[in-house]
Amino acid sequence: MELSRKKILIEFKELLLIAICSMPYGFVVNQILVPHAVIGGGLTGLCEILYFASHEAIPIWLSSLSINLVLAVIAVIILGWKTCIRTFYGILWMTVWLRVFTVPEQPLISDPFMAIILAGILNGAGLGVVYSNNGNTGGTDIIAMIVNKYKHVSMGRALFLIDVVIIGSAWTLPEVTRVEQLLFGLCYVFVETQAVDWVLGRGRQSVQFFIFSKKYNEIADAIMQRLERGVTLLESEGAYTHQENKLILLVVRRSEATKIYRLVMEIDPTAFISETPTRGVVGEGFESIKERT
Repeated sequence: MELSRKKILIEFKELLLIAICSMPYGFVVNQILVPHAVIGGGLTGLCEILYFASHEAIPIWLSSLSINLVLAVIAVIILGWKTCIRTFYGILWMTVWLRVFTVPEQPLISDPFMAIILAGILNGAGLGVVYSNNGNTGGTDIIAMIVNKYKHVSMGRALFLIDVVIIGSAWTLPEVTRVEQLLFGLCYVFVETQAVDWVLGRGRQSVQFFIFSKKYNEIADAIMQRLERGVTLLESEGAYTHQENKLILLVVRRSEATKIYRLVMEIDPTAFISETPTRGVVGEGFESIKERT
């Protein structure tokens, strides 16, 4: 019963974060990119092209919803229903925010370069949270997954190629009069990607410690009792002295690294410590296996 309740709470938290953190998407597209006639990559860029080509007759939210639903149905047929449940949920909220935020008469930020930098950071950070909570935004993400299933092309490369084609095709629009606007679109995609990676990677940053000390039992007990972290003792032998000893192995979050140093130095100032950054640690006290699947 307790496990089932915990699972429900986790699901609720994830769905809530997906709904909230998809909000920057609607804000960025309608209030930053469109006023500056900067075409972003993916489905966003395609919907912008339709918006400008139709002389604003086709709202971005409507074209986004229509194309996303078609792609989602195709994804269900090819990838299966379970894979796409949250895709429909993400599409719903993307549409809601695109409908809520309208296109202003004047850009909120007059400098287009600063505007697309801000847009990339905001949207990338929001999408990073969505992805880290098992969310999906639909669009070209679906195309990339389908391509990746049948062709030996990475999702990153597939998405990049799609973005280049969409941004490049914007050159035919009368609103795009300068090559700088195409470059702004590429810069936006780059900043957005970096922001997504930063958000996804930051939550998984951990460090691995190897601690060499004759007082290994005291250090191990202190780590387990005071920091509540598990440790592993490995057999070790000095190559020169051939003296047998125990080696302490443990993994902690980056924010806890300073505590490890202070604790070890308190017990054995002569200890030898090796710290190695690591990412994607899965297990109790870190990221759950469910979050990686």
